[in-house]
Amino acid sequence: MSEDLELIEQEEQELFEHIRIVVEKGVSMIRVDKFLMNRVENTSRNRIQNAIDSGSVLVNSKPIKASYKIKPLDVVTMVLPDPPRDTEVYPENIPLDIFYEDDDVLLVNKEAGMVVHPGFNNYTGTLVNALTYHLNQLPTLAGNTGRPGLVHRIDKDTSGLVIIAKNEWAMTYLAKQFFEHTINRRYIALVWGDIAEDGTVSGYIGRDLKDRRVMSMYEDEEKGKWSVTHYKVLERLGYVTLIECQLETGRTHQIRAHMKSIGHPLFADAMYGGDKILKGQAFNKYRQFVENCFTILPRQALHARLLGFVHPVSKKRMNFEVPMPQDMQLAIDKWRAYAEHINS
Repeated sequence: MSEDLELIEQEEQELFEHIRIVVEKGVSMIRVDKFLMNRVENTSRNRIQNAIDSGSVLVNSKPIKASYKIKPLDVVTMVLPDPPRDTEVYPENIPLDIFYEDDDVLLVNKEAGMVVHPGFNNYTGTLVNALTYHLNQLPTLAGNTGRPGLVHRIDKDTSGLVIIAKNEWAMTYLAKQFFEHTINRRYIALVWGDIAEDGTVSGYIGRDLKDRRVMSMYEDEEKGKWSVTHYKVLERLGYVTLIECQLETGRTHQIRAHMKSIGHPLFADAMYGGDKILKGQAFNKYRQFVENCFTILPRQALHARLLGFVHPVSKKRMNFEVPMPQDMQLAIDKWRAYAEHINS
């Protein structure tokens, strides 16, 4: 497996599994928690109980209690946080920009360039290595397994907010919100071209048939997963546009693939063709200006600015917003000055 492909696989946005079981005819009536213990691999009674209590276990599309006794032909569905990989995670004392923390959740403002989870060729220096060190120092997590509760991820070269569950209840409760698309996620992106109006991109997203490192859009549901991104124009800056993207779903490289599919790749996004001059006359002065912007921002111009969710314990709606990182802000400022110059 190539390094690039492994990186894509480890950057899946939403980390949960959806289990669906149709109860066979002739099965004796037993409690649903016992039934699931016998049917779901790599799980525990506590994990199943948390899923039931959070409303993540449904029978015939309705939430139930652990005491419910399953019957033949019942349809049992369950959303669980995806089990961690078998890769051993070593704690590392890496500084983190912790934006918010309580007994149940932690939000990190991840810098661009940091891989979220250990994987091929990236076994150290990741966000999870740093979290393992940080969380193991907290008395509330004595005896934990050393695997922080990731329920979503953002790409290596995307900056911004990542939420981490600090206990199994929080992990299950948050995974359910991601699965039901009730998490509020808003990104700021700088894209090539002049976007005329606000809009929505939707369709089936899956691996590109020629280059497995990237994602492409398809009309055939057999080739991908359904995806929806809403975008809003914030500022037009000449040959680029600053937009806000709100995710309904969270697929791998979703915003990057969506914006390329409508002819507006993210600025400086090498994987999706945004690292070339796509708009404007390539005169020497302009070419040098764009190259300077690429030097300032040597990664896709994408920042996870806002994250909103219902707290797993207080049940209150919480919204967090982080400022733009310096590299992206400097590139935007240069484009803003350029746009003012050509319009003057």
